[in-house]
Order: sequence, then structure tokens, then C-alpha cells
Amino acid sequence: MKLLSRSSLARFGLFFAFVLTLGAAAHAAPQKQPKAPDVIVLSNGDTLHGIFLRSVNGTVLFQSGPLGELHIQWSSIKELRTAQPFAVLKNSATSSQIQSGHLPTGRLTLASQILTVHPSANATIARIPLKDVRIVTSLATLQKQLGHQQGFFQGWNGSATAGASLVTATEKQYTVTAGVSLERVAPTVSWLRRRNNTQFNFTASYGKITQPAYYNATGTLVPSIVTKTAIYHFDGERDEYFSPRFFTLAQTAFDHNFSQNLQLQQIYGGGIGWTAIKTHRQEVDLKATVQYEKQHFISTAGGANPDENLIGSTFSANYALHLKPFTFQQALSYVTAYNNTKAYSANETNSLVFPTWKNLAFSVGTNDSYLNFIPISYPPTKHNSFQFIMGLTYSFHSAY
Repeated sequence: MKLLSRSSLARFGLFFAFVLTLGAAAHAAPQKQPKAPDVIVLSNGDTLHGIFLRSVNGTVLFQSGPLGELHIQWSSIKELRTAQPFAVLKNSATSSQIQSGHLPTGRLTLASQILTVHPSANATIARIPLKDVRIVTSLATLQKQLGHQQGFFQGWNGSATAGASLVTATEKQYTVTAGVSLERVAPTVSWLRRRNNTQFNFTASYGKITQPAYYNATGTLVPSIVTKTAIYHFDGERDEYFSPRFFTLAQTAFDHNFSQNLQLQQIYGGGIGWTAIKTHRQEVDLKATVQYEKQHFISTAGGANPDENLIGSTFSANYALHLKPFTFQQALSYVTAYNNTKAYSANETNSLVFPTWKNLAFSVGTNDSYLNFIPISYPPTKHNSFQFIMGLTYSFHSAY
């Protein structure tokens, strides 16, 4: 074995002494004291230590160590003590009070179904009966939602869906489907008036059936036949709210449907919308736009590729229902053209998503589209295109 030289030993000694010095300094440095936990005493006498996150419409979200996030009704809580300040929105709070941030804020205690807010300054202590409490949120969350503008990559929620099928027999067949849906609402909390909403959606379905070549009974070679399906859709929309229920919008959409002989359809438009129904379980949005639409078809009987330049409108309705066992969404749209009344189309999509495990879910859905004005081509093209889709969905949520 080769011995270390004296200079190497000296360098090693200096390095070892340096590491010991850093370790001693780190050990001697004052350790950051953990924050005092929030405490909940339940009606049955059990005591929970952890972090009080928020309360919405009578349900408290509390994080308690190994138990994870707990949903507890206010009626099951006997006492509460928080170490951090919170803001309390009463049932009587007006929109202007919420937007201006003029709300009771401070540490919270609860006793005898009375929530007491202890401000940090020498302000009047607010005592609020639990029956009058609608929302309790952290002061940091309130300040961020009221005064902070989201960055482009912040606040997005959505899902990604994928499915596939493969058949190998006399014929070979495969189909793949995929979809991505993104949405960003500002503010991200439901108890503040919505300012804007941005959405992007993409769906794709591609399949191929191959009938191999063969020799018939007379010895004649019958060539192979390949049948293809290719349907792609992308849309984007931006909503700007000027009241709690009414908004203006700008939207665009791109469609390719090989089955309908449609190479590319482009839509660019803007209009108004109205949220007819909005609860924590369901929402209905009605929209109307004025738009420019361009259609380019793959081929016609004469071999030409005609373009249609249209001025028209889209009238649509979106419905969403959120229940514990599933989420149902439906979108209906009717697209009309004023300079060619025959060039109208309609579309309906439905989806059912069943949560299975954590962020994974099983989904089924349909997509039915009708295109009325299609140039004559061979083989003849059907006006209607229907898809039934099954797949696995992964949901993701922003930590904003």
C-alpha cells in the first residue's frame, strides 16, 4: 500500500479540521423553534394538534400529523385555539367588504359555539356566533388572493386522459385516445368574486384498421385495405367578469376530422356569457359569440380543395355537476354562418369521471359532432361523427 505524503496528510488534516469547525458552528447555532400547533378539542373530549387550514360553509379542514387532512363539522368542535392569524367572513359580509379586506382578522379561539377573533393590535375583539360564520381563511391566503397577480405558470388545474385498444386477428386494428384539459380561475378561491377564467382543451383520437392482401378463389390478388380515423380538437378561451354572473369572452378553436373530410376548421371570435346557475355542486354557463370561421376540406369529387370563409356565431351551454361518487360535464354548441346558411354545425360532448385512487380516475365519455356543409366526395362522406371514449384520467391541482 502506498503511504500518503506529508503534504497530503497536512491537506487532509486541514480539511478534517474545517469540517469539524463547520459541524461545531452548526451545532452551536440557535435552532429555529417550531411554530406552536393549533389545537382542536372535539365534543367527545379528544384533542387534536396540528394546523388549522380553513373552514368553508360549516366544514373545517384540519391537518393533524399522521392522520392527514381531516374534515370536521363545526358542530363537532368544542374548543379551538390557533397560533396564526385568520380572516373571518360572516354570512352578512358584502362583496365590497370582502374585496377591500375589511374583515375581522387575528388569532382564533372557540368556546360555547362563539368564535372569538383576537387582533394583533389593540383593536376591538370580535365575537361571532358560529351560525354566522361562512368562511375562515388564513390571513396570508386572503392577502394573496386580493392583491397578488398570478404568474403565467401559476394557478392551473386540470386533467390528462389516455386510452388505447389493440386487436390482432385476421385484421389488425388499434386506436389511441388522449386529452388534456387546463383551467385557471382568478381568484382561485370560490368565496371571492371571479375576475377571469382561462381554459385550454385538447383531444385526439387516432386509429387504423388494416385488412391484409390475399388471393381469392380465382387466384386474383386482392390488395390490402387500410382504413384510418384521425380526429383532433383544440380550443382556448379567456373570460373577463364585469359582474358576479356576466362576463365577456374571447375564444379560438381548431378541428381536424378525417372521417368528415375536414382538413382544418379555424374559429376566432368573441362575445358575452352568463353564469345562470352557480353552487358548490353545479354550474351552468351560457355563451354567445360573433366569429370568423375558415374551413378547408381534404378533397372533393372534382379534386379541388375548397375553402369556406364564414362569418357567424356560436351559441353554447356548459353544465358541470360535482358529486362525491362522480363528476359529470356536458357541453353543447351550435355554430351558424350568416353568409352561407347551409354551413352550420353542432357538437355535444359528455364525460363521467369516477375517482378511484388519489389523483387517478376512470372516465367514460362521448363526442358527437355534425357538419352540415360538406363538399361532394368519393367515397361519400357522412355528416355525423360519433365517438365513445373510455380511459384513465389523472387530475392535477395547483398549490397556489
